[in-house]
Amino acid sequence: MSQAVSDSAPTMRSFFANRFVQSIMLSGLFLQIGIWIRNFAILLYVTDMTNNDPYSVSLISVAEFAPIFIFSFIGGAFADRWRPKLTMVWCDILSAASVFIIMITLYYGSWKAIFFATLVSSILSQFSQPSGMKLFKVHVHESQMQMGMSLFQSMMAIFMILGPIMGTFVYYTFGIEVAIAIMGICFVLSALVLTFLPSDRKAEKGSAGPSTHIFAEMGEGFRYVLKNKMLVTLGGCFAVAGLAIGLISPLGIFLVTENLGLPKENLQWFMATNGVAMIIGGGVTMGFSKKMSSQALLILGMSVSVVAFAVIGMTHLLWVALLMQFMSGLVMPAIQIGINTMILGNTEESFVGRVNGILNPLFMGAMVITMSLAGSIKAAFSLETIYITCAALFLVGVFIMVPSLKYKQTAVPQTSSE
Repeated sequence: MSQAVSDSAPTMRSFFANRFVQSIMLSGLFLQIGIWIRNFAILLYVTDMTNNDPYSVSLISVAEFAPIFIFSFIGGAFADRWRPKLTMVWCDILSAASVFIIMITLYYGSWKAIFFATLVSSILSQFSQPSGMKLFKVHVHESQMQMGMSLFQSMMAIFMILGPIMGTFVYYTFGIEVAIAIMGICFVLSALVLTFLPSDRKAEKGSAGPSTHIFAEMGEGFRYVLKNKMLVTLGGCFAVAGLAIGLISPLGIFLVTENLGLPKENLQWFMATNGVAMIIGGGVTMGFSKKMSSQALLILGMSVSVVAFAVIGMTHLLWVALLMQFMSGLVMPAIQIGINTMILGNTEESFVGRVNGILNPLFMGAMVITMSLAGSIKAAFSLETIYITCAALFLVGVFIMVPSLKYKQTAVPQTSSE
């Protein structure tokens, strides 16, 4: 029998005593360790193997983020049809299997197979993550949802500080083979922990519709978004922000080595600064969120980002770059909370999944486009020009969002299916 949410008044003690919460958090801990060691070890390994080739470095980010664009809606749709616990366990097992195959390839084949490690785990995560969210809704009391989500966000912010340090240490101390092995072991441990989740409930026969039903629901979702002025505006902002983030995302290591003249492993301190700022910014934003509309929060965050990214690209002073990195991390929670609140406040419950499935790929698709071109753009233009272009794109996003301050936050009523 699936562990049902307690009918009694939920408490902090009952939340942490929940078998689902214990298992999912421990699984998340193993995954964060494996993913961050993977990300930094592969980044440093590729830069060593290619002599800092920007095209090869940008391909790492493409392998990590392209599957989010391609598989996010598909993964969510199938997660609703498959048994979520089983889906999560098998995704981790398959990720581990792919990692160990890649280890063998590193010994006997081309080092370029390393990109496949990022690609496979990123694809499988698009099926695993929505299954986890589905289980979260089943096994956690509604009043404790925000507490659970905050806990996950805090874990990710902490690993933004610790992850780059771990990845750099493991790579330079033990090498790429050990780093990849640790990644595989972490996936295995995560799968083992997930077996302790409450059992999946038996799906009712006939609950999964034919494959064409998925495309019919996608069509309904697109029509729903197009009829909602706030969501259309947010979609435009998503696309511009995706182009901006994708442009600079793969180039942080060149900012450290070229503009600041530091060894590439110093990138970990920029990531750590960003993580600390996000933890602080989360608390500050929670206080401001009661006094500001979600649109205003988003506009404020993007406006600060305009200045931060422009200065980061132009400065050659370490303390200025770190300060601007801190500022960009400080307002990131304002951007995230503003976006999530706008989506939830302007979307009916029955369309929330599809609206996310439309808007998130819009952001990811734009980001993957500029990520794919980042290597070529870096070869043709200076870092200063690229970062100023990123800032200009964020400024365009601010202009797109400003009219939304006058919109009323109202969910469009669901229309009958044709």
